[in-house]
This record gives sequence, C-alpha cells and structure tokens, in this order.
Amino acid sequence: MLIKISIVVGAFYFIYNKLTNNTELSFSEFIAFSTKNEVFAKKNIIFLLLLSLFNWFFEILKWKTLVSFIKKTSFKTALKQSLGSLTASLLTPNRIGEYGAKAMYYSVHLRKRVVLVNLFSNMLQMCATTLFGAIGFSLFILNYNPDINYVKLSKFILIVLSSLILLGFVISKSRFIIKDFSVKKIRQFILEFPKNKLVLGLLFSILRYAIFSFQFYFLLHIFKIEFSYAHAMIIISSMYFIASSIPSIFIFDVVVKGSIAVYLFSFAGVNELIILSSITIMWLLNFVVPSLFGSYYVISFSLPNNKVQV
Repeated sequence: MLIKISIVVGAFYFIYNKLTNNTELSFSEFIAFSTKNEVFAKKNIIFLLLLSLFNWFFEILKWKTLVSFIKKTSFKTALKQSLGSLTASLLTPNRIGEYGAKAMYYSVHLRKRVVLVNLFSNMLQMCATTLFGAIGFSLFILNYNPDINYVKLSKFILIVLSSLILLGFVISKSRFIIKDFSVKKIRQFILEFPKNKLVLGLLFSILRYAIFSFQFYFLLHIFKIEFSYAHAMIIISSMYFIASSIPSIFIFDVVVKGSIAVYLFSFAGVNELIILSSITIMWLLNFVVPSLFGSYYVISFSLPNNKVQV
C-alpha cells in the first residue's frame, strides 16, 4: 500500500510542480490569459472534455481489442488497466513504465506477452503519427522553407535506418534469449497475432490522432487564430511528428511539445503565449485529468493470482 500511495503522491507532486514552476509560462499568466479568451467558458470546456473522452475511449478500446488475443478483457477492465498504468508511468522516460504497469495486472505467465501487446499498441499509434507527420512536415517545408541542413539531416536518417536494419539482422540471426523469451518465440507471437486486431488497432490509433489534433485546432480557434483546418494541420502534424521522436520524461512532455510548437508556429506568426497555453490545456485534458482518475486504480490495485488471472 505504501508503494501505491507513493506513486500517486509522486505523480500529484510533479503535476503540481510543473504547473506552478513552469519557466516558459507561469500558472497565473496561463489562467489569466485563458480566462480572458473565454477558454473556460462552459460550452468550450464541455466540448474539449468531450474530445478528451473520445480520445481515451478509443485508446481503451484499442487496448481491449489487442490484449483480448491473450486474455478476453472487458472494456471496464481495459479502462482500469489503461488509466492505472498512465498514472504509474507518469514519471518515467517516454512512458516506459506503462509496459511494466500493464503487465502487473496479469498473471506471471502472461506478462511477457502483455508487454509485447503494449509494444504493438504504441507502435500502431506511432505509425499514425509518422504517417500524417511525414506528410505534414513535407508540406511545412514546402510552405515555409525553414533553414534546414539537408545534408546533415540525410546523413542522420541514413545512420538511423542503417542501424535499425543492422540491429534487425543481428537479432534475427541470433539466439538471443531474455528470461526464457527467445527471439524465435517473439517472432512466432508476432506471426500468430490476428491481423484483423492489428488493423482495428491502427484504425483506433488514426481516430485518436484525428481527435486530439482537431482538439488542438479548436483551441487555436478559441484563441482567435483564423487558420483553415488544412493549414493548421500542416503545423500540428509536424509538431507531433518531431515531438514523438525526442525522448523525454513524460512529465516534461508538455515542455518538449511547447518548445517545438512555439518554433513551428512562429513561421505562421502565431503568438507564443497562445501556443504555450494551448499545449498546457492539451496536457491537462488528455494526461493530467485521466491520471487523476487513474490514481484510484493505482490505490485499489492488487496483484492477480499467479494461477488464475482476475
């Protein structure tokens, strides 16, 4: 119980610390600016919360769909696992703690496969981000012609791709084993995973992407930035594309996205305060609020029976 309380208290402390000690945007300045622009008007809050609700609805539905290959899971159970693991992973780099947190909900003999399923889930979301981000960033370069060293960028991409290909080749030819979980077993698990579940998972990832990117666009609209949806999406998709490739402590994810967004939107002449406020609101709605609900599931968590999962 002490460990569970420590996780929740630690998460709450870091959320509070981030809000009150943000060097880029003070909390009082954020509240005053948002209030002035009627962000907290009843109709705006309801619509923004509704978008966040659908965002997490599809994330939970994706997890339910994918993990059901291992163990039939209800939506309520998937919700508990998704929100509980969000809170538990709040302080870990790139939400890496989510893998262990979700696995803890299952019996020991299922945990390695649960970790792989969670990897699939995150990779599918990354696919959606990369697909739309690559298109958006290409259009961003064509429209704004930013100062980019294309030679260095090409070399970097070539090195990364070569490293990934080499790593994949070495692993595929080796007999590498992680605690009795060999590469051969991993390959077999991947091949056996139902393709229809992966397709559904990708569909839910795309729906999530469409929802939270539109939510960002709606916030720009509230702040009276008159962009067309297509124009705004070029920058928004570029922002998520770049931010997703930068490792960061999850609690500082808002700082990373904020810095990238300020830079990208500066090409369109958007006020820095508007972008930082929008990023903060997105972070509060889509991560802080769900993690507060998730704290209940962290406190009420109990290890499953090693023989029969509950």
